[in-house]
Amino acid sequence: MRMAQDTRFLCDHMLGSLARWLRFLGYDTLYPGPLDDTALLRSAREEGRVLLTRDKELAARAGRTGHLVRSDALDGQLADIRETFGPDLSVGGLLSRCSLCNAVLVPMDRDEAGKAGVPTPIAKRHRRFWRCPGCAQLYWPGSHHERILGKIGELGKGSGQ
Repeated sequence: MRMAQDTRFLCDHMLGSLARWLRFLGYDTLYPGPLDDTALLRSAREEGRVLLTRDKELAARAGRTGHLVRSDALDGQLADIRETFGPDLSVGGLLSRCSLCNAVLVPMDRDEAGKAGVPTPIAKRHRRFWRCPGCAQLYWPGSHHERILGKIGELGKGSGQ
């Protein structure tokens, strides 16, 4: 099963890091924090999301709309998702979502970034900036951005891309 860029996920409260990395990859991924199983199942079904969980019973209850993530480690979790859903890491959308709240990032110019609170040395050093319309987090292609892209590149190599 190939995963389309429009595949949407809902991660249970045990999978916060995985949710963040799926967002880095550009996937619409909700991480509502601790909810009871019934609320998670209802949300996943109503919103057409794949429920990702480490809970065997919850995964069984979710049936075809759920997926049991077996690994405790992030790399293993990402490998599991790639093996199960076959994410094409080259489809674009990389770093297009807020890693904190999942909103789609909005580009900003350098002047806007400075007014929004990006420190002056950073605003002078970089040309591209993004703002989250949901939580107002600011992003730019600094060293953290490069480390994330490096990790994504490693994931792509692992999938034969």
